[in-house]
Amino acid sequence: MSPTPRSAVLSHPCSDVAISGERISRSERTRELVTLLAACQDERDRLELTNELAAVNMPVADSVVARYRSRGIATEDLQQVAYLALTKAARRFDPDSGHDFLSFCVPTMRGEVRRYFRDKGWMIRPPRRIQELQQRLTQARTDLSTSLGRPPTPGELAEHLGEPESDVREALEGHGCFSPTSLDRPVGDDTGTSLGELIGEDDGDQSAAEARVALAPVVRRLSERDRHILELRFFEGLTQREIADDIGVTQMQVSRLLSRIFRDIRQDLGPIEDPVVHY
Repeated sequence: MSPTPRSAVLSHPCSDVAISGERISRSERTRELVTLLAACQDERDRLELTNELAAVNMPVADSVVARYRSRGIATEDLQQVAYLALTKAARRFDPDSGHDFLSFCVPTMRGEVRRYFRDKGWMIRPPRRIQELQQRLTQARTDLSTSLGRPPTPGELAEHLGEPESDVREALEGHGCFSPTSLDRPVGDDTGTSLGELIGEDDGDQSAAEARVALAPVVRRLSERDRHILELRFFEGLTQREIADDIGVTQMQVSRLLSRIFRDIRQDLGPIEDPVVHY
């Protein structure tokens, strides 16, 4: 008979009892392993016992990670961080200290997961002091909302945390740095407009108008022949070969004439960034 899938067990009416049984079994095995480690003298055996201690408590690492899901970092990455922290904690744990193993390793896992968020999760990285303050603000807002019966003001948050109100406001304003709002998010309920559609773009017509204003006096100072070549190239759209036929020179000469005209215009305009010119 094939084993019952875990999903089926969790969906069973008695799943709470099953989960409770798993926790009891894990706790009992953890105590046994800690006892064995306290009496073990062989280094190889100690390593095997330590590895099993970490493996048995991997579900605890999963529970630590669960509160950080859907916050911008892949769950698998957070699990790897928590598992590594669990393994390190198991190897550092002193079974003779009299401390409970979970009380020792859970803070270690939480600290490593939070540090990973702090160092890897920011799409736009604010200063370290603001990152740390934002972490404290999350709990402070929860506590004050419960006690006040409403969302706290920045001043109340600053007083509660003992921080300058200016720093609190900066941390609140930078809240979206970790996971910025999607540009596809609709704006309003009935507009059908996305946030990205409201972002301004460069105005090509304005740039062209500015270029005409800057170039007009320079072009007027060119010779009649040079102005005629520019008109054929940029207003009538003729190729270099067609311009050569019109003014009675070779295509190579037209290329050299255009290069010289562009050089004269740049020199007359002054030190500006060279434009991209398509011949």
